[in-house]
Amino acid sequence: MIAVEIKTNLAGAPAEPSKLTRLVRGICRRFAVSRAVISVGIVDDAEMRRLNGRFLHRRGNTDCLSFDLSDETEAGEPRVLDLIVNGERAIREAARRGHSAEAELALYVTHGLLHHLGFDDGTARQAGRMHRTEDEILRDLGYGAVYNARARK
Repeated sequence: MIAVEIKTNLAGAPAEPSKLTRLVRGICRRFAVSRAVISVGIVDDAEMRRLNGRFLHRRGNTDCLSFDLSDETEAGEPRVLDLIVNGERAIREAARRGHSAEAELALYVTHGLLHHLGFDDGTARQAGRMHRTEDEILRDLGYGAVYNARARK
């Protein structure tokens, strides 16, 4: 079973919890994850800066933080993942890039989950593969291609 919890501290967050839950479950199905507890927190810029500094010791803002809280010593236990996405940044980026803030936020959630499913974006080649996969997932789930502008044409 995939348990999903959506929390927000951002008034007017560009997300409908039921759609984000479907997104998370759709990604899990695609990668054969059958047991997981996944929390998605939608925060504002100030909270994201604070969390980025606290957990990654980085100054400044970011779009997504993700943490695997699973107990690796217990075989067969569900994955426990905590995603934190920046709703304020999603609103700004969506306006700049010409798509909905909901789709931009879905991109951040997808990106965070893919990191826990074996994807990385440390090199140009890895990033290209990851971003193509993000757009495939988002198209399949009704958001359209969000990351790659050429994929939208």
